[in-house]
Amino acid sequence: MTATAQALDSMTLNITQEIRVRASLEATFSALLDEIGQYNQGQDGKPMPMKIEAWAGGRWYRDLGNGEGHLWGHVQAIKRPGLLEITGPLFISAPVVSNVQYRLSEVNGETVIKFKHTAFGLLPDGLKDGVSTGWGKVHGRVVTRAEAR
Repeated sequence: MTATAQALDSMTLNITQEIRVRASLEATFSALLDEIGQYNQGQDGKPMPMKIEAWAGGRWYRDLGNGEGHLWGHVQAIKRPGLLEITGPLFISAPVVSNVQYRLSEVNGETVIKFKHTAFGLLPDGLKDGVSTGWGKVHGRVVTRAEAR
């Protein structure tokens, strides 16, 4: 019999980011839904349109057509324009559960997004290296889209 053990820290992912946007809460929340939805991009910058059903229990998924695709998660909580929380495996094809939280508030005429992605499970080797960078790209596009409105 062979047994392996994995340290708990290799089974968890915790990313926090604070993003400041020179736009209203409403414009920022709308830009967020656009960027994680229909205007989403892959790591290579190519379009990777997703669908987000922006209601409690709604799905967040990549629709490849013909009934094929990838379920990334479900909307666990939504309170426009201050909260979006999603739970599911996200982009990780392994036994993992993730929780993603976006908390938006107005501070001195700006919108502040407090972002947190927590995951637990059998995280593939090398996954942690690119996740923070990937979220940073998404959030940069949210800022650009919101400030352009």
